[in-house]
Amino acid sequence: MQNLAPIALFVYNRPEHTRRTIKFLQQNRLAEESRLFIFSDAARKGDEEKVKEVREYISSVEGFKSVEVVERERNAGLANSIIEGVTRLTREYDKVIVFEDDLLSSPYTLQYFNDALNRYESEDRVMHICAYMYPLKNAGGLPETFFYRASGSWGWATWKRSWQHFESDIDKIISRFDKQKINDFSIDHSMNFWKQVHEFKNGKNNSWAIRWYASIFLRNGLCLNPASSLIDNIGHDGTGVHSGKNDMYSVAISQNPVSYFPDKIAENQVAYLQIRDFLKHRKGNLWQRLVRFAKEKF
Repeated sequence: MQNLAPIALFVYNRPEHTRRTIKFLQQNRLAEESRLFIFSDAARKGDEEKVKEVREYISSVEGFKSVEVVERERNAGLANSIIEGVTRLTREYDKVIVFEDDLLSSPYTLQYFNDALNRYESEDRVMHICAYMYPLKNAGGLPETFFYRASGSWGWATWKRSWQHFESDIDKIISRFDKQKINDFSIDHSMNFWKQVHEFKNGKNNSWAIRWYASIFLRNGLCLNPASSLIDNIGHDGTGVHSGKNDMYSVAISQNPVSYFPDKIAENQVAYLQIRDFLKHRKGNLWQRLVRFAKEKF
């Protein structure tokens, strides 16, 4: 396969997560033909030793066509690091595959990304490719891949033509929403996406991902998803920036290559309803919620 997308890997202060993420990436079918760019953010106070350990490890990573390590001298935070790294690579290569330091991949994840990037390169409405999918109860009834409105941040890819529409100004985003759009954006109020928008405005989070999803949504964009997840997030152990300690999103990583991609550029309504049902019930009953709360606190 020619003209493979570069891989952007964003790391910080989790050496063991980083080692596992890279180990699984190295086992991907297209790893040896892919360029890997590792973006290492500088340490905040108290994180110096862990960041140093991560940087010592990534300085010796092999198994890819090339490896470039970008070490920041000042801490930028995850959002700024991702925005700047994705902007750079889409400018240089027209497309990019994005990983963070807590994502385990299938041996076919890079193949899936590159096949999809090539397949939908000229389809302006397709703006984002996801590799993670929730543990849906009836995923076997879905096509191998499908389109859905919301973007996922646990292993994804995009093109320069899409990323150029990323809107960083939260006030501009909010001004374009009405009551119906808020409902549609939040998957019939089954997910707290609109709350995340306002939390960003009020300085309670610094999420690039919610602004990227909003940017896609406001352009009527679509995101390609696999029915069986090609990624598992191991960051729900209390070490992640935006994730607590829980297992509601844990999945078994698909070990099969993806061979089907939809021709019709439209949201899959069956998949939409399954995802909405999962999101509505993902926290479980009252007892399950109490147990999860206790785990996260103690």
